[in-house]
Amino acid sequence: MELSNTWLWSRVTARVLTGSVGGYAGWWLGARMGYPVLTGLSAAAVALLSVTVLDTLKGYQLMDWLRTPDVDPPKLPGLWGEVAHRTHRVLRDREREILNERERLGQFLSAIEASPNGVMLLDATEHITWISTAAALHFGLHPVRDLAQRVTNLVRAPAFVQHLAHGDYAEPITFASQGGHTTLSVTIRAYGEGLKLVLSQDITERERSDTMRRDFVANVSHEIRTPLTVLSGFIETLVNLPLTDVERVRVLTLMTQQADRMQTLVSDLLMLAQIEGSPRPASDTWCRVSALMERIANDARGLSRDRHTLVFSVAPAERLVELAGVEGEWLSAMGNLVSNAVRYTPEGGSITVSWVTCPDGRGEFSVRDSGIGIDAEHLPRLTERFYRVDGSRSRDTGGTGLGLSIVKHVVQRHGGELRVSSEKGKGSTFTILVPSMRVRVRQG
Repeated sequence: MELSNTWLWSRVTARVLTGSVGGYAGWWLGARMGYPVLTGLSAAAVALLSVTVLDTLKGYQLMDWLRTPDVDPPKLPGLWGEVAHRTHRVLRDREREILNERERLGQFLSAIEASPNGVMLLDATEHITWISTAAALHFGLHPVRDLAQRVTNLVRAPAFVQHLAHGDYAEPITFASQGGHTTLSVTIRAYGEGLKLVLSQDITERERSDTMRRDFVANVSHEIRTPLTVLSGFIETLVNLPLTDVERVRVLTLMTQQADRMQTLVSDLLMLAQIEGSPRPASDTWCRVSALMERIANDARGLSRDRHTLVFSVAPAERLVELAGVEGEWLSAMGNLVSNAVRYTPEGGSITVSWVTCPDGRGEFSVRDSGIGIDAEHLPRLTERFYRVDGSRSRDTGGTGLGLSIVKHVVQRHGGELRVSSEKGKGSTFTILVPSMRVRVRQG
């Protein structure tokens, strides 16, 4: 306010002085011509008009600069120069603030883009004002082309349309995305004057995990309930019925089989839980392939009881080969493949188990049988827990439905790969590929 008053008084003073000087000069000149008053007034008016015109030209220069304030302001004296300088400073500060805000907005949007969750902004008429890349993928939209489009014209999932129209956004909704390949959880929040924030999350894996967990619990309960029911029936028989020695031995034998079945199931479950919850094993513990093959061969011969032709092939040069990792896990994985081959190969069939070190340093453990084979439709699901191609046959052969799942997790933990090839009625081949970093030839 003080500065404004100073400018005001300086401009008034300047005009008073200009008018006074002009009037005095005109009076002095008019006194010699005989018209001092008229000449003095005229000279004062001309002086004031000249100052006003000059002042107006300076103001015009300033207005002309304001049309394109990106260039430097004109160098004007006095008030207009100060106005130009201050205006230029204000514009620079404002531009700097705008640039800072844009930078912060860009960083904020970049952070949103980095999130796996989708974000979409809708105006009061439910038109898209902004959408992140993740949200565009979730809803099957284009992040640029679909801007300013009404969202319900593009996302036509009934659950989403009804939820958006209902207006009660307290709880999220879940529905299948367009195409049905993923499951989305969508939360809507209202803000501002009718604006809406739409948050989307791909919960496909979570839903699949929940389903697998429910199936796992159901399968475990079923697998344990069956032998428990049998044991309970046999116990009741032993308590309530007089049995001969032969009958008692038969009942006790069957009870032992069911108890062994439950013990095997629990052991496989504990093994699977231990494998899934453990970190990848180090590569500083080694075990001989030939020793593993010998133990697997002994177990296979005991399971087969001379009903199959068993061939275990390890070349003499391979007898010094060693594997890195947990010996018990390798034995479990390889043993499961061989025991499966014995169980699902009819009497008189052949089973060939081999180890080969490839030229690139990788190892291949292969189990080939002449058994019943597997239809192609079942191959992708073989390693799922409790998945059985033929449930009744698997139980008859003593399988728990966890063997191949254990094999898969052991192989993956050691950085390897499990391959399966099979054809119905023509046998199967299961191959474990061991990475070269876990295979070495022992020296000496």
